[in-house]
Order: sequence, then C-alpha cells, then structure tokens
Amino acid sequence: MMATDIVTELVPGVSPDIYGAADFSEVSRIVQDAVGIVLPQGKAMLVYSRLAPLVRATGLVTFGRYIEAMRADPEEMGRAVAALTTNHTFFYREAHHFEHLRDHVRPALIEKLRRRDAVRIWSAGCSSGEETWSIVMTLLGTDRAAGVDLTHRDLRVLASDIAPHALHKAMGGVYAAGDLKPVPSELRLLWTAEEHGKVALAEPPRSIVRFRTLNLLGDWPIRGRFDAIFCRNVMIYFDAPTNERLVHRFAEALIPGGYLYIGHSERVTGPASDLLELVGPTIYRRRGA
Repeated sequence: MMATDIVTELVPGVSPDIYGAADFSEVSRIVQDAVGIVLPQGKAMLVYSRLAPLVRATGLVTFGRYIEAMRADPEEMGRAVAALTTNHTFFYREAHHFEHLRDHVRPALIEKLRRRDAVRIWSAGCSSGEETWSIVMTLLGTDRAAGVDLTHRDLRVLASDIAPHALHKAMGGVYAAGDLKPVPSELRLLWTAEEHGKVALAEPPRSIVRFRTLNLLGDWPIRGRFDAIFCRNVMIYFDAPTNERLVHRFAEALIPGGYLYIGHSERVTGPASDLLELVGPTIYRRRGA
C-alpha cells in the first residue's frame, strides 16, 4: 500500500468510514453556525463521544449520514447541539459574584421591590440550574419571612439554556445533598429540603424562576431590561467577534446601573466597553445610572 493510501483514524479504533476528519470539520462548522461554539481539532474525541450515542440511536451507522439527518431535521439538530453543549457547573461557583450580589446589589433591589417596581435577573446559559438557584437563594436572603415577602412582589428570574436536558434538571430543582455544600448553611436550611440524600429547592424560590430554551445567538423574545445578568463560562466556547457581539447585546439589555457577571477567564471588549465599567473581578456595571 502506498503511504498516500493510508487513512489515519481520527479516534483510535474507529474506522474513518464511520467518523473521519471531514465529519468532524462539518460538525464543527454546523455547531459554530448554529450556536457560536468553536470546536478546535483537539475536540475530535469529545465530538465522537457525545454524538456516537445519537448515531447509534438513529441507526444511521456513520457520522456522515447522521450529519445529513441533522441538516434535514431541526429536532435532530437540537439533540446534537444539546449533546455537544458542556454543562459542567456547581453551586456558588465563583462565590465572590454572589457575595457582591448580596452586599452591593440586593439592598437596592429590595428597595425597588418595596416601591412596587419590577426587578428582573437573567441567568443566561443556566445549564442544570446550580447558578440560577444560587442567585435566587442569595436574593431571598437569611430571613425567611422577609424572603417569602420578596417572592410575593414583582421579582422574576429568567433561566435560559440551549440544552433541553440541562433545563429539565434545572426545572426539577433536585440535587445530591453534597452538591449544595458550597452554599452558605443558613441559605441551605431556609430554602431547601433534604430527604434520602437528595436536596430539593423549596416552593418560595421556585415560584420566581421562569425557565426558557434560548439560543444566545438567536432572537431574544424578551420584553424589558434586566437589573443583573449572569453569563459565566459560556463565552469561552465562542470566538472573539461572537463574544463582542453578545456582550454588547447584554449591555443593551441592562438597565442603567445594572450589573453583568461573567466567567473568571472572560473579558469585556469591543463596543460594550463604552457601556460597561469594571467594578469588581469579572463584574461590570452599565453606565448611565
């Protein structure tokens, strides 16, 4: 056999006829066009491991045929994108954000609610809900009666993600008991209930959250603007131009004086820099208050 006839396996033990370099390139292109996620060459194994179960489930055998099915069927495309979405998160991740919310933002939000004004928070890219529930427990605070009173006012938290399976877990609000260890104990005791090694969010925090499937790069069917937006460790999967466009949209979706919280390795650049000022580690405030 000539050297030029040798076909390299992209994944050890998997025939290039099943999954080859052209398949990986096409999946990468489709996913970037659909949701902005960049999949470099080093992610070839990840793509295989995430999509192979879907290829088997459809009986299409090869990735090439499965890619054709993705193009032809929006529901299959959605399943593939959801499978490729990284959903790693945990409660009170980057705790300084929640401390800032508690100490510097929450008092003003409570005053707004007591004046019967609306307060809106967005957990964008909420994954399986750990961030969302950390926000909500922080907002409700350590006084149960006062926290329950807040839930009876015009307070809503939007939790959005592109992956339906992640949203399903977030909506369920049930986690292993050990998952909530990072949450301050006084908040866990007030706003969750533990039974048989599982922890469930109580009804007061559940009552103010609205879950939605949403592609951050698509249309946002959202009315009004937000007092705070959390979008953390999502933009690391996008390229720089996509990040700049997305952050600018976030900035425009904030009220003057509203806050944007992003991941520890993410930064605000581009046109949004004129609208946002850095006020803490990866915490930005909309100018104009």
